[in-house]
Amino acid sequence: MRYESAACLVLAAVLCGGAASAACTDPPRTGVNWGRCYLEEQNLEGASLKGAKLREARFNRASLAGAELGNSDARHAKFVSTNLADAGLEGADLREADFTNAILRNARLSGADMRRARLFRADLRGANLTGAKLELTDFLNADLTGAIWTDGKLCATGSISQCK
Repeated sequence: MRYESAACLVLAAVLCGGAASAACTDPPRTGVNWGRCYLEEQNLEGASLKGAKLREARFNRASLAGAELGNSDARHAKFVSTNLADAGLEGADLREADFTNAILRNARLSGADMRRARLFRADLRGANLTGAKLELTDFLNADLTGAIWTDGKLCATGSISQCK
């Protein structure tokens, strides 16, 4: 009997362990756990996702314009062709995130950790990168016109791939 009870407990723990995926249906809110969720093509404009757990989530072709993602953990997240114009990403952990073709116009990225992030062909016009960590970040063909660089320098018109 004891063995059967223990087996039932183990089975229940395994079945309940899948509850993490159920968080993917949770509504947007501060601190939400959307780790590894597929939120592609979603309209999340203006959503408050401060402190959210977004590690390895996929937001491809979604709209997060004006959303607040400050202090969120979005390591390895995918934001391919995502609209993040005017979004607040202050202090976010964006290491190795993919922002290929993303719109980050006027995004607030001050203090964000963007090491090894991919910003290939991203639109960063007017973005604030003050104090952001950018070691090994890929800015190939990214438009940095009018962006505020990590040191507070304003990037000149025509700053493609690098702040001039």
